[in-house]
Amino acid sequence: MGNTVKTALLLGLLTGLLLVIGDALGGSQGLVLALAVAGAMNFIGYFFSDKIALAMHRAQPVSEAEAPELYAVVAELAQRAQIPVPRLYIIPEMQPNAFATGRSPRHAAVAVTEGLLRTMNRAELAGVLAHELAHVKNRDILTASVAATLAGAITVLARMVGYALMFGQRDREEGGGSWGGLFLLIVAPIAALLIQLAISRSREFAADERAARLTGNPLGLASALRKLAGLTERVPMETAQPATASLMIANPFAGGGLMRLFSTHPPIEARIARLEAMVGRL
Repeated sequence: MGNTVKTALLLGLLTGLLLVIGDALGGSQGLVLALAVAGAMNFIGYFFSDKIALAMHRAQPVSEAEAPELYAVVAELAQRAQIPVPRLYIIPEMQPNAFATGRSPRHAAVAVTEGLLRTMNRAELAGVLAHELAHVKNRDILTASVAATLAGAITVLARMVGYALMFGQRDREEGGGSWGGLFLLIVAPIAALLIQLAISRSREFAADERAARLTGNPLGLASALRKLAGLTERVPMETAQPATASLMIANPFAGGGLMRLFSTHPPIEARIARLEAMVGRL
């Protein structure tokens, strides 16, 4: 299944779950409330997510004179991708990482850590930056914002319905309300989170593929991911936040086993294997 189709289906599942909970909250009025909550949260995420993400990581704007090589690589890749050159920021962190944000290619920003600039050679840096520009080109930031706000709306509404069922007099008399409320309080938010994270993982694979095509060198990004795999575990990021982890090229939090279900990123070894399989096919 293609990443685009998979993303569309997962977003449909999130929307359907939101509407089911809205209907349980109050029929047609509940549906309207659910859509209103989702709409309000999407509005905030659409217009202000870039400013919030950059501020959370204390990212500082950087000029072409201050970072000429960074600007040169980004400008060349942006021209190939046929998008405007995004605003560039540097995050004062030693963990190598990067993220893109902004509601559209014309309002995009790319932030890289000091650690990334220190540890990557030019081919690896180009691979990382191409990955971030691929997110911009694919409008993945908008997709992630929509998924996050839908999941947030589901969590809020599920709690409202859950508490209503658990403590409503009528449901207590008829029985079963407490179990239904407990189900919504626990299962619905977890299901929404898992769907949101699955969307994030599918977009990472798509961005890797487009990055390899932009640079014409899939091994550059593969080499960068190998470095990131080790260094993100050994070097903590002080400003790392669960809310922005999905934006990063590599998950700033370590975790394996069952925690991979709750990871914002696919396993790095799987991403490297896909990139290596692209060699000779570009």
